[in-house]
Amino acid sequence: MPNTPQTPQRAAIWARVSTEDQTTANQLEQLREMAARRGWTVVTEHVVTGSAWTGKHRATLDDALRGARLGEFDVLLVWSLDRISHEGVEATLGILRKFRQHGVPVISRQEPWTDTADPHLAELLSSIFAWMARAESDRRSERIRAGLARKKAAGEHVGRAKGAKDLKPRSRSGYVARWEHERATRTA
Repeated sequence: MPNTPQTPQRAAIWARVSTEDQTTANQLEQLREMAARRGWTVVTEHVVTGSAWTGKHRATLDDALRGARLGEFDVLLVWSLDRISHEGVEATLGILRKFRQHGVPVISRQEPWTDTADPHLAELLSSIFAWMARAESDRRSERIRAGLARKKAAGEHVGRAKGAKDLKPRSRSGYVARWEHERATRTA
C-alpha cells in the first residue's frame, strides 16, 4: 500500500538527462503532477543535463543532499532511480540511504515500489533495480563497441572525419579530471 501522507509535504524534484539533445520537460511535468495529486508543494527542482558517468551531476546531487540534511523538503521525487546514478547497486543504495538518513524518502515515478513504508523492502528492491540499470548501461556500451568493431572490420572509417576540429575546447570533468589532478600533484 503506498505511503500517502495525510498532511501536505514539501517535495523536491530530481530530473536528469544525459545529453544536450534531450530535455527534462517530460520528467518535470509528470513529477509536478505527481506532487500535486498528493497535495505536496514542490519547493525546489534539481535539474541536470549530463551523463551520470561523467560526474557532472555530482554538484547538484550534493546540493540535493544538503537540502535534505537541512530539512528543506520532506520527499525527493525522481522519474526513475537510474536518473540518480548508473554506477551500480552500491552507489545507488548509498545515495538512497543518505537521503533516508535525513528523513527524506526517494520516490520514483517509474518504480512505484519505492513508495513503501517498509525501508527493508525498498532497499531490497532498490538493489535489484540498481543492478538492472547498471547491466543495461553495460549492454549499451557493449553494443556500441560491437558496432564500432564491425565498421572497422569492414574497412569503414571509425571516429571523427579527417580534419574535423573542435568548435570549443574540451573540458575534463568527473573521475578523469580527478585522476589527472591527483597524478599531477603526486609527481610535482
